[in-house]
Amino acid sequence: MTSLPHPRELSQPADVRIRIDSLHRRFQLKDREVVALGDVTFDVADHEFVSLIGPSGCGKSTVLNIAAGLMTPTSGSVHIDGELVTRPLAKVGYIFQKDTTFPWKTVEDNIGIGLAYRGVPAEERRRRVAEMVRMAKLEGFEKAYPAMLSGGMRQRVALMRSFIVEPEVLMMDEPFGALDTHTRLNLHDELLRLWERTRQVILFVTHDLSEAITLSDRIVLLSHRPSRVKAIVDIPLKRPRDVITLRETPEYLEIYRDLWHLLGEEFQLESEG
Repeated sequence: MTSLPHPRELSQPADVRIRIDSLHRRFQLKDREVVALGDVTFDVADHEFVSLIGPSGCGKSTVLNIAAGLMTPTSGSVHIDGELVTRPLAKVGYIFQKDTTFPWKTVEDNIGIGLAYRGVPAEERRRRVAEMVRMAKLEGFEKAYPAMLSGGMRQRVALMRSFIVEPEVLMMDEPFGALDTHTRLNLHDELLRLWERTRQVILFVTHDLSEAITLSDRIVLLSHRPSRVKAIVDIPLKRPRDVITLRETPEYLEIYRDLWHLLGEEFQLESEG
């Protein structure tokens, strides 16, 4: 198995955009306290796609929500571009796992709503929305409402709605988790094509190891609760990536095997605990 460095031994990436420093988070559940995050520290560099993986319930979404300013840590801090995160920042976009399209708005109005809020002139808004519709292969559905769309199509709308406002940082919380394999692979391909154009910072939560390897520059593996950073693994697979053929390469299979071994250690420790 490839030797993986301890996260504390890794050099800090250049041009840090997100700095997550010693995050702890406790929750009070009736008569007991749950320690979700024990000590989580890592950085995300400029133009980097980083995925968070780990056992179920280890606090991946908690880290993301703190980084997005949607939740406060018990202790520790998150800085984005040197600014302490205490609330949602305008430069940060967020895509949730659940369907967040507005059911009373059409596809084109859903995609363009952020531009409308920002006062972008109608003609420019129509042009940019039309470009996103083409990229998402939603031509012919511009006037359709979300109830008329499949789950995959609605998630395409959510993707385009986030990318059209050009956030500098994008947080994604298992956005494809509820979709079938074929739809998920199609959306992986679309996400990578969009990101190759914009190269903003992405922090991505997933429970799917294959998804994390396919999309990421680096993977942060969290331990079982109370979670800590068990390993930070570089994904040195060439870009652009073909989401189908990538999974047949020896490089992909070696990375998958190494990460699966590390996850297996956490599952064993959790079951023994």
